[in-house]
Amino acid sequence: MFETKIAIIVREDLLSWQKLNVTAFLSGGLVGQNPDLVGERYQDGSGHSYSSLIIQPIIVLTTDANGMSKIHNRALGRMVDMGIYVEEMFATGHDAANRATIQDCATEDLKLVGIALRADKKVVDKITKGAKMHP
Repeated sequence: MFETKIAIIVREDLLSWQKLNVTAFLSGGLVGQNPDLVGERYQDGSGHSYSSLIIQPIIVLTTDANGMSKIHNRALGRMVDMGIYVEEMFATGHDAANRATIQDCATEDLKLVGIALRADKKVVDKITKGAKMHP
């Protein structure tokens, strides 16, 4: 149904709350970069209105730190736009501090704990090769 695929990859050794936090932040970033992902508002049978949701399924994958680095490098090599979340962001409290943690690191020094991608299905499959579905 969709020509693209959305994948969020989280580092497998994170605590449950961290995996959920990373997934939520990265999902929000995807919508911010791709407003076409937002569907229409929902309404129940009694007439109550609810906020819109993302129109496309998101797969959540896990891998280790080495796998995160491989996925990041593959996405960079294919020039696929991505969202990233680094370990240091767990200690920040606002967006400017989050950006500063990334800007302070060279690409090869990023302690990646999450990556979000939206691209052609085959491209996402190649980039995320080796990652497993989150249990």
